[in-house]
Amino acid sequence: MDGESRKHAGANESASIQDLSGINTEIANISYEEQRGSPNNEPTATPETSDEDDSSPQYQSISPNSVAQLQRLASIDSLHRQTSRESLDHSVVRVSDPALDPASPRFNVYKWAKMMLTSMDEDQIPRQQSGFCFKNLNVYGSGPSVNIQKDVLSVFMAPFRPHEWINFGNQNRRRILHGFNGVVKAGEMLVVLGRPGSGCSTFLKTICGELNGLELESKDSIHYNGISMDTMMSQFKGDVVYNQEVEKHFPHLTVGQTLRFAAAVRTPRARYKNLPRKYMANYMADVVMAALDLTHTKDTKVGNEFVRGISGGERKRVSIAEMALSQAPIAAWDNSSRGLDSATALKFVRALKTASELARMTQAVAIYQASQAIYDIFDKAMVLYEGRQIFFGYAKDAKQYFTDMGWECPPRQTTGDFLTSVTNPDERIARPGYEHRVPRTPQEFEQYWLESNAFKACQDEIERYEREFTPEGPAAKEFHDIHRAQQVRHALPRSPYLISIPMQIGDCTVRAYQRMAGDMASTVVHSAVQIMMSPIIGSMFYNPPSTSAGLLTKGSVIFFTVMLNTLISVLDIMKLYDLRPVVEKQASYAFYHPFAEGLGSLLADIPIRFVTAAIFNIILYFMAGLRREASRFFLFLLINYVGMLTMTAVFRTIGAATKRISQALAIAGVMLLGLIIYTGFVIPKKYMHPWFKWIIYINPIAYAFEGLMTNEVHGRNYTCGAAIPAYPNATGSTFVCSVPGAVPGESFVSGDEWVKASYEYSYSHIWRNLGFLVAFGIFFMATYLLATEYNTATSSTADLLVFRRGHAPRSVTEAEKHAHAKDIESNRRTSIASQLADDKEIEEFSISPQKEIFTWRNISFDITVKGGKHRRLLENVSGWVAPGTLTVMMGVSGAGKTTLLDVLAQRTRIGVVTGEMFVSGRPLEPSFQRETGYVQQLDLHLETTTVREALRFSAMMRQPKTVSKKEKYAYVEEIIKLLRMQRFSEAVVGIPGEGLNVEQRKLLTIGVELAAKPDLLLFLDEPTSGLDSQSSWSIVAFLRRLADHGQAVLCTVHQPSAILFQQFERLLLLGNNGRPCYFGNIGPNSRTLIEYFERNGGRPCGPAENPAEYMLETIGNENSMVAPQDWAQIWIDSPENAHVHQEIERIHREKLGEFRNEKTEKTEHHPKHESEFAMPFTYQLWHVSMRVFQQYWRTPDYVWNKFGLGTFSALFLGFSFYQADTSIQGLQDVLYALFMLTATFTITVQQIMPRFVTQRSLYEVRERPSKAYSWKAFLMANIFVEIPYSFFLGVLVYGSIYYSVFGITSSERQVIVLLYCIVLYIYACTFSHMLISWAPDPETAGPVAVILFSMSLLFNGVMQPPSSLPRFWIFMYRVSPLTYWVGGIAATTLHGRAIECASHEIAKFNPPTGQTCAQYMAEYLKVAPGRLLNPTATTVCEYCPMKIADQFLANSELYWSQRWRDFGLIWVYVVFNIFAAVVLYYIVRVKRWSKDDVLDTIRKPLDYLKWRR
Repeated sequence: MDGESRKHAGANESASIQDLSGINTEIANISYEEQRGSPNNEPTATPETSDEDDSSPQYQSISPNSVAQLQRLASIDSLHRQTSRESLDHSVVRVSDPALDPASPRFNVYKWAKMMLTSMDEDQIPRQQSGFCFKNLNVYGSGPSVNIQKDVLSVFMAPFRPHEWINFGNQNRRRILHGFNGVVKAGEMLVVLGRPGSGCSTFLKTICGELNGLELESKDSIHYNGISMDTMMSQFKGDVVYNQEVEKHFPHLTVGQTLRFAAAVRTPRARYKNLPRKYMANYMADVVMAALDLTHTKDTKVGNEFVRGISGGERKRVSIAEMALSQAPIAAWDNSSRGLDSATALKFVRALKTASELARMTQAVAIYQASQAIYDIFDKAMVLYEGRQIFFGYAKDAKQYFTDMGWECPPRQTTGDFLTSVTNPDERIARPGYEHRVPRTPQEFEQYWLESNAFKACQDEIERYEREFTPEGPAAKEFHDIHRAQQVRHALPRSPYLISIPMQIGDCTVRAYQRMAGDMASTVVHSAVQIMMSPIIGSMFYNPPSTSAGLLTKGSVIFFTVMLNTLISVLDIMKLYDLRPVVEKQASYAFYHPFAEGLGSLLADIPIRFVTAAIFNIILYFMAGLRREASRFFLFLLINYVGMLTMTAVFRTIGAATKRISQALAIAGVMLLGLIIYTGFVIPKKYMHPWFKWIIYINPIAYAFEGLMTNEVHGRNYTCGAAIPAYPNATGSTFVCSVPGAVPGESFVSGDEWVKASYEYSYSHIWRNLGFLVAFGIFFMATYLLATEYNTATSSTADLLVFRRGHAPRSVTEAEKHAHAKDIESNRRTSIASQLADDKEIEEFSISPQKEIFTWRNISFDITVKGGKHRRLLENVSGWVAPGTLTVMMGVSGAGKTTLLDVLAQRTRIGVVTGEMFVSGRPLEPSFQRETGYVQQLDLHLETTTVREALRFSAMMRQPKTVSKKEKYAYVEEIIKLLRMQRFSEAVVGIPGEGLNVEQRKLLTIGVELAAKPDLLLFLDEPTSGLDSQSSWSIVAFLRRLADHGQAVLCTVHQPSAILFQQFERLLLLGNNGRPCYFGNIGPNSRTLIEYFERNGGRPCGPAENPAEYMLETIGNENSMVAPQDWAQIWIDSPENAHVHQEIERIHREKLGEFRNEKTEKTEHHPKHESEFAMPFTYQLWHVSMRVFQQYWRTPDYVWNKFGLGTFSALFLGFSFYQADTSIQGLQDVLYALFMLTATFTITVQQIMPRFVTQRSLYEVRERPSKAYSWKAFLMANIFVEIPYSFFLGVLVYGSIYYSVFGITSSERQVIVLLYCIVLYIYACTFSHMLISWAPDPETAGPVAVILFSMSLLFNGVMQPPSSLPRFWIFMYRVSPLTYWVGGIAATTLHGRAIECASHEIAKFNPPTGQTCAQYMAEYLKVAPGRLLNPTATTVCEYCPMKIADQFLANSELYWSQRWRDFGLIWVYVVFNIFAAVVLYYIVRVKRWSKDDVLDTIRKPLDYLKWRR
């Protein structure tokens, strides 16, 4: 137990313990002493509870006489005794009443919360509570009302358009919220209503201080019970939190891990009976999971769009639960019911009400499609109209306010829908006689409000509130005292966090290990790659000679060790960008400092990296024959490990300090080059040019390299491996060893002298260097943590439409000119769906006549889950969809609705599907997926395409080739008119916040499927999710009209109103575990459906009730007055189910008969129904390639970062090796310059991968299942489009490096080097696609790229000539593509160059007495390759080991005659990469492998070999 838990806190040191939506309610009054006296752990009494307690939403006080009884009721078994390991791990808390036990299906949140509050009152624990007041609240944003899409050439036009990138004062300052007023007291619930774009989200963000990208006119306009906004945001940030609409979670964590972490970081100091913090956190997480029906998902991954996990509705509930555990007394919920079924949404809002009533928590909720039951729960309502407040007051008065204004509320329309509809000119209806009196514009509505009695009442309430809560008055002091009591003792008093920084780091570290365990593949690959390199490098330099000939080999081994550690560290950048969105969200909840997560993840990496480094270094150290002394080995290990951690901190700093991953990788690429070149090995210090020499002094790995080199050679003498001249009987000073630092006449070389002469290194620096390395590590660790803390907040902007230049509609550009008078949100977001096609236009819309009926019978679906167990998601589902009908599929959240749609639409790639599916009694044809449209719940589109382009692409790819291009384009224009998308038809899809809004994206998703002209069926998964009631009504009404004109439609809907539900004629209802509870007609006024449930034991449905909510409540057994029933079993046994099967048989008989008749009458061939794709392959390839070209052209960041990396790297290399001289070191510098140019290869590859994954995600999730085009066309197009950019990059690199290093040479040589530069980057792009084509993500492919590139780099002949390689590795020298690239350029540029030795390269020795140097060297010069510089001298002969560069090249087997051969071989590798990309993509991501397939694949070659024998 932590120290701060040892004493029971008093009243002023106690924390509020609230439930669920921020209530940290502690366990019911635990009677520890009583349990000690009960050895069998049985309750002594179980009081009777009434049904009214279960359902009543009102707080009922409890008399003191009942306290003892309640203590027994909520007692917990022996929490302070030694518990079993199961209890420790899972916080199993057993209680006597199932209604209070979160593990029980009868758990009752309301009853449980009442018990908790009673317990808190008994212990005198005050509860944190606060309201908020806003007065004349004005919020501004900056930026144009319309953004213009940038392309590759935009950078050249920027000087002529300064207004687009320079902020000239406040000319683009726009008011988003206009003079809002209101007060929400502690314990009240406010519903914020308005259409999308009216400012609901902006208001909630403002109240919660989420002002990034927004500007508050005066921060004095908001206060919280007398606490100013600045104080609230700095000291109590976790007490006012905002739940955003989009889910952001770590996908590889389980639900239990996610929520237990949230509970742990917000568990207060004062806990009931000082229960251990871990128990309390786990128990609270279990309670919240039980309250939100998440217990069954506890051990399931949260997942996301690309990682399989829980369902979308369950993920939304996890977001709600996470914020609930934050314990905030003020909570803002932005459309948090999105993705929840109506019953779950109602349960969620009731839970908020429980929190407000019992713990006086303040709630502000923006909600779309609110049912009447949900609306009635709220205390206050606020209605917004294009950024203007048009009502604020009690919810019960809102409807009458607008009725008195003159608006008509249609029958059966909910109050929430009515209030929203008055802001929609196409939906609102004026009462008779008020047509010319009601306000029409947002300004008129606002003026009416300001002159109303409701506004005066609001102002009076604000005045009373301000008198009661004076600025920084007693209420503020009390709030601070309670917050301080919640904090652990060693937390900073003004910190908004409840736990101390060490505790935050500890919790984040544990979670980092959980993330690693959840994504074990990435963790293992990362470590395995580094470990695999050690035997490769070690064997390459295996046991070098212990003579002077092995000195350079030792230097190469150490250099590669340092370089590989640096390359591996670059991959950390990818991880940081994956973490950032979740860290930002949780920091806003005051869970932890962002730097705590940064440090925690780094600390979690340290042991893994230590083990990896230890294995790597042990293998490498002994295989490479490094010095076998314990002190030397452990110093080698220490320096390497510290160096690796330092480089990790360096690259994490880059990742944390940048905003985009492409930007981070470009900076990392250039930095990587500088770090490696200026270690002192590639260019010795004496050869460095003064303009870059300073880099070595700030280069951490330069100090590591010097320390490792001097550690290896210090105090050792190496026998001379080659003497000059190599006479056997040379004596005295007549010979010298052929390495720097040798002394004439000595048969050995001192390691210290060699390292000093070669690199200017000294052993005396070794501990200094280690100190510098540690200092660098600490410095970059600090910069990483600072950048993590202060660079997490992303800009919070409104959704702005982005248009292609010259294609913005006139209405938008005019709005830009008069921006000061317009509201930013009204400029960008008008309700489009509310203006959908009328009957006249739908009549003109051509829909192919449809006769086919799609049927399915006894469909079941099983998947394999953790532990190899099978889980059934669907069970024996049967039904049909006929032309001209609108069928809705409903069910509780997580029932399997999307799964069933995926199965029916043939979109599943995992699991086992059993049962039968037919089209008019016939098996499904290969073209089935193409002949159906599937509107997915996720609106996935390519972010760079426009709306019209997306629709045209769908039409071109999926309509048959018999339809001309002109007809397809004309059909697209019909779709645009039909969906009223003319205003934004040229708008770019963009990303959320900068592009289409939620509603427009949903319309585009529907339009894309309609543009395909589905012949058979239209599937829609949640087409109304995230939309307001009017937009939802318009979309469903549009589907109704489609069905009336012959289209067969099957869709899922979560929260339909009664009016909306009545548009459907048939219902498929799923219960838990995917078991059907009903399939059949809904009937007029839903009577058929209602009568079925009433007849089988359901409660009566009231005339004013929503039938959709009624049936979900019934099958969920949520009414405590009715005994629970198994509705799935009732359906199986019902006559209605038998009738469904009979009807399916009848449909099959009739349709098969019709088909036979048609077949005998018509003998013509219909290839359309037999081909998998609508268009031929060449057509697919052309159009897909054009789209990818378009994507690249409209992504200038990527293109210019790519060009910038290559160009700046080449310039850096060029000026580092500027005008390399003709000495031996100069020749070596040329080779190293080429060698280092390839070092940026991995960064180039890393840049390409995310672009490919963007395209692949869209293709595999939407376009491949729709059979839009072949996977071969997709793959080839993505590869080919990179080639022109790689070509241009090669030209830039050539111009940047060639002339600075080699100067002006012959035209032939210039052209050859240019071709080599171009082919290098073409090879890089195909190599990248070969790796990412099969890999799940760049994080997995990245380490593979590093190991393959490193092996190519190792064995290219530069660092180790082929003659020195172990025989085993000769094949790698032959297959390394860089062998031929480096060899071809080196031979081209150095051929025929005469060598002039530098002074330290000249061997100096004395001839025997009486001989000249020429006489003494005569015999040696007959076989030696060098030349004597002073033949007539009689003392100090000077010998240069080489005459011409070709001799130097020959050592590495590089020849001028092979330059064109080498160039051709690199193209062979390019072709191989393309072929391998196609094959690997097919094997891993296309082919569905069964166990038998694998065995057959292995068996066939074995059988062939047997046959050959």
